[in-house]
Amino acid sequence: MTDQKTLSQIERIKKKLILAKEIDKDFEIFGADSHEYVVGEKVKDEDILEFESNYNVSLPDCYKAFLLYIGNGGKSYQNSAAGPSYGIFPLGENVDEFVYADPKKYLKEDCKLYPEMSDEFWADLTRDIDENEDISNEDFEAELGKIYSGILPIGTQGCTYYYGLVLNGVFKGRIVNVDLDREKPFFTFESNFLDWYERWLDEITSESMTAETDLFHYTLGGSVSHILNVFSTSNDEQIKLECLTGILKKQNIDSKILDVLEEEHKSKGEIGKKLLQVLVKFDYNRARPYLFDFAKEDVLSVFQFVFWYAKDRSSDWLEFIKQNIERINDEKTFQFCTYLLQEMKLDYGGVIVPFSLNENKEIRRQLYYSLGQLENKRDYLDTFIMGLKDDSNWVIHSALQALEGVEDVKLLNHYKRIAERFPKEQDYILTNLDHRLKPFGLTHKTIKKIDIDNY
Repeated sequence: MTDQKTLSQIERIKKKLILAKEIDKDFEIFGADSHEYVVGEKVKDEDILEFESNYNVSLPDCYKAFLLYIGNGGKSYQNSAAGPSYGIFPLGENVDEFVYADPKKYLKEDCKLYPEMSDEFWADLTRDIDENEDISNEDFEAELGKIYSGILPIGTQGCTYYYGLVLNGVFKGRIVNVDLDREKPFFTFESNFLDWYERWLDEITSESMTAETDLFHYTLGGSVSHILNVFSTSNDEQIKLECLTGILKKQNIDSKILDVLEEEHKSKGEIGKKLLQVLVKFDYNRARPYLFDFAKEDVLSVFQFVFWYAKDRSSDWLEFIKQNIERINDEKTFQFCTYLLQEMKLDYGGVIVPFSLNENKEIRRQLYYSLGQLENKRDYLDTFIMGLKDDSNWVIHSALQALEGVEDVKLLNHYKRIAERFPKEQDYILTNLDHRLKPFGLTHKTIKKIDIDNY
């Protein structure tokens, strides 16, 4: 018997389906032009019992409630009902999307997948398929059955992407995103089908529609107040992080919500960092003092947050960069450092030239790319010459490309040495060398034959 809480949720969903169609009248949400928010006739108890008997399974209660009280099938792709992407498959249809042969055998088994499963676990689970080129058809099907056991396909997102409903095991009732190209599956946040389905509607009806609505299945959604309530009442770090990721998907949030999040910002670790990211996105001025404090321990994240959400305030960080050059010691941090410098619209060459001596060749490669973006890059000719002499092919490659537009005979001796150093093409060095030599009427072959001093 369906409890009152579920029946109340059913009534909400019915109303939200009507409202969603009114709001999205032009069917702008992905898949809406196929399902048009239409759900077919409800099933009967005996229809569900017949399916369960045929496949020797017990369907999750929330999914059964949807079929019994809202409906089954519709007018979308493969007669699917209104729902995320192309909708929800009719009961009993497309059950073989994950396991082509004998799905009955595998649907009744426990699901082996679980939230937060590691890359190593997934690689081990799929190894016999991915690494055995001579696997027989029978063994291939058996391996698919092992991988996707206990998961009922309930809808398609297009291409190789599907929604699955866990039928058995600890996570019965959960929705999992499945890629038939065997990328690692991803569980949705909600604990059951109806919560997941209602959240899809909330993304359409609760706030202004955006393109982000189409990606709802990757984060917790709904109104910000709902997400904040989940955040505040949970003691699970992963759930809190999911909540904050959901908030980051919003376009705007109320300042009172930011007040609450600012108080929570005292949290340490990943939660504290994610809270700071939220503050930067929605109120840089509020976040600014916290950014400078956090930069004492994590320069990269600070540079990323500023570039992603407040690049127009990049100049705030010029003095910090100058004073903390020695802390910028990996390529990712240096990359975002140069992004901020480029946003400042100034001659930042003097700030980054010292990195030409960095031991990390990727940093040196990025250095020459960044110098090449300057209008006055000719002023750094001596630094470019260092790049042309570098031990790394890709640093030389970067320096050559960055010198586009710089036609100085002082470079010819160094170009000649490159031509002599690389008698055969390596990493497109000779191709780029020819581009630099073209204004002088030379190529990597002819430059070796001339006397540069008398050219």
